[in-house]
Amino acid sequence: MAAKKKKQPKTCCDKNTNMCSGGGGMYFLGIIGAAIYYISNATSFWSGALGLLKALVWPAFLVFEALKFIGA
Repeated sequence: MAAKKKKQPKTCCDKNTNMCSGGGGMYFLGIIGAAIYYISNATSFWSGALGLLKALVWPAFLVFEALKFIGA
């Protein structure tokens, strides 16, 4: 009789698991919030359109400014 395999607990490194996928929702809410901020402060159509583009890449601005602040 073959010995039964002990089932290992799932971790974030296992395939086909959604245990660590909560960051996408927070990123989406950040994009929505940034888009609302930029559009509400827009003075023309093109500044609003530019605001939508900025809303998609706001994490890059955040990391750039943080690295500049710490002198890296």
